[in-house]
Amino acid sequence: MLEVAGLEASYGRARVLFGVDLTVEAGQLLCVMGRNGVGKTTLLNSIMGVLAPAAGTVVFDGEDVTRVPTYERVRRGMGYVPQGHETFPQLTVAENLQVTLEASRHRDRSAIDEALDVFPGLKELLTRRAGFLSGGQQQQLAIARALVTRPRLLILDEPTEGIQPSIVVEIEQAVERLHREAGLAVLLVEQYLDLALRLADAFVIIEGGAVQHSGTADDLRDDQVKRLLAI
Repeated sequence: MLEVAGLEASYGRARVLFGVDLTVEAGQLLCVMGRNGVGKTTLLNSIMGVLAPAAGTVVFDGEDVTRVPTYERVRRGMGYVPQGHETFPQLTVAENLQVTLEASRHRDRSAIDEALDVFPGLKELLTRRAGFLSGGQQQQLAIARALVTRPRLLILDEPTEGIQPSIVVEIEQAVERLHREAGLAVLLVEQYLDLALRLADAFVIIEGGAVQHSGTADDLRDDQVKRLLAI
């Protein structure tokens, strides 16, 4: 479904990614792991076109989208939830979802109902401005907004970071349900090894802007892998 080959990215003269390769198969959950500052967010931004790569290719569903703008990648089925619980803070929960729907390729109202079924707690908050939600509720709304576009690949950048434990559980259960039951492909950046062990089918570990290790979820128990993730 997603094939990234030889991806390189820079901020000015500072090179951050060095020839990253990864593949997400249809229906697979691939976890990208690594210490802080190794290039994980840069990788996702490059995959989504937020940052133009210096070299390499991004292929989605057999089509080269390396130079395709971000909004068009979303319309083709790539849903992105960046770090930081991004919402429109002055809009209500309902308005956040509606604005996203209007920008999507399908504009099917039932997509909002489907997203709210994933996070039913948001149904009681539809008239509340997003800026007045808790951090965990904002993260749920950010994921729901991505789901409204009906993605075939959901890309999540540390969705549990800084979230209260009860909502971490809800987000984990939602991602697992979307992946296991709905068959949604997921590319997940995650720091927590235990969560990755529970969710991932496969993983890659980024170190120094390059893939240093990859394998199946069972390989995450390897001591070499744990050393690469140790702070």
